[in-house]
Amino acid sequence: MRYPGLQSDGSWDLPAQLNMAQQCLAQPDDAVAIIDLTGPERRDVSFGELAEMADGLTRALQRRIIAGDRVGVLLSQSPWCAAAHLAIWQAGAISMPLFKLFRRDALASRIEDAGCAVVLTDFEGAAMLNGIAHPWIAAEVGIDGAPVTPAETGPDDPAVLIYTSGTTGTPKGALHGHRVLTGHLPGVSVSHDHLGQPDDCLWTPADWAWIGGLFDVLMPGLALGVPVVAARMEKFSPQGCADIITAGDVRNVFFPPTALRMLKSAETQIPGLRSVASGGEPLGAEMLVWGRRAFGLNINEFYGQTECNMVASSCGADFAARPGSIGKVVPGHQIAVIDADGQPTQDEGDVAIRKGSASMMLAYWNRPEETADKFRGPWMVTGDRGRWQGDYLCFVGREDDVITSSGYRIGPAEIEDCLLAHPDVATCGVVGKPDALRTEVVKAYVVLRNGATADAKELQNWVKERLASYSYPREIAFLEALPMTVTGKVIRKELKRMAARENEDNT
Repeated sequence: MRYPGLQSDGSWDLPAQLNMAQQCLAQPDDAVAIIDLTGPERRDVSFGELAEMADGLTRALQRRIIAGDRVGVLLSQSPWCAAAHLAIWQAGAISMPLFKLFRRDALASRIEDAGCAVVLTDFEGAAMLNGIAHPWIAAEVGIDGAPVTPAETGPDDPAVLIYTSGTTGTPKGALHGHRVLTGHLPGVSVSHDHLGQPDDCLWTPADWAWIGGLFDVLMPGLALGVPVVAARMEKFSPQGCADIITAGDVRNVFFPPTALRMLKSAETQIPGLRSVASGGEPLGAEMLVWGRRAFGLNINEFYGQTECNMVASSCGADFAARPGSIGKVVPGHQIAVIDADGQPTQDEGDVAIRKGSASMMLAYWNRPEETADKFRGPWMVTGDRGRWQGDYLCFVGREDDVITSSGYRIGPAEIEDCLLAHPDVATCGVVGKPDALRTEVVKAYVVLRNGATADAKELQNWVKERLASYSYPREIAFLEALPMTVTGKVIRKELKRMAARENEDNT
């Protein structure tokens, strides 16, 4: 299958002028772009209507911002969320997705770090932003006028700033150019057994504020002319999922692994799908067998990260899946397992992606040293460990301390910083504790100040109110002291061993 900008030898030859808004709107005006299930009734939004929405926002933005400004998007799955990003790119600015489950501190840290000029949102989001940033209600600020001419941007001109999970210190903003969508298209296509077949229709329960929702589903769907379903799920449920798939005539789904486990636990069967893709962590042989029974097809696992996404994938239409394997390298990307010297090895090593991938970030926002540290020679090091099994890439484990819980990647440092702001907390360490349903739960080990009286519930609410409802510590243990290095750093590996032993003691 041919992909735009991808040569037969696997290299990229991108046009000098490239704007993602133009890519996403290059479909017939009367074709369906988004199937909107966020209201009381289904509404099909055409590409012509989506373009008008984006143009109105662009005209409003052009009166307030200049090229290169960062503009936040605090919107759930909806046509206005899509229009907001398209409008920002048309204006030559940089969109920054923000998550509705973030609380005040989490929003403020990202908005301040990026230096956001304005945030496109709704009334709910405006209330959340009170005093943090200047909100614009996306559905009300559009300005009528002539069709917009998108800014003349190139592949490496900044377009979108997506914050990572904050595995060390505060979350880092991965800055991507307009080539990032082009770089995603091969991987998205193969993970859905060659997306773009007649009657294909995409949906994911993942929020569009993350790279998985925005660039694994929404924008590729628009660019390929595949309708994308917009639906809000306050909390994932198997029945709610099945209802959305029926109401939206969904044929292709990206399910985070936790969603699949919940479907399996409820013994849910969903016939009629053409493809199911999943990424974020290995599924295992049992889940793949269940998937064939529940969906009547092979679940395609894929691999990537915010810094460089969709670089390896399974594709049931082309080759058999192997349990424990992510799949094969996607066209347009080069992956190696490298040793400490940056040399490819057939033994276990660091999973790395070669520079030149179209989906690779330009840099971390205003973090040149951390950007440099991300690379080892010509290779971007992912922080994951892997090995080869023939031409299949096998995931061994994470080298960093990121917690994977219910499909979210959660950085412990941000939670630790939040807990340390509580007046009763002297010190703390946060790790992931293995969990059968969620992969891991956030576990905090806390040392209280002398005479302090805070209990677990109080500290859990403290984090819930300030960060995100999914990242609070579901378990808190109080210790007299934490394991520390001689330089005063918490030894998270020891805390992880403690958490793992707790599970063993309960079996």
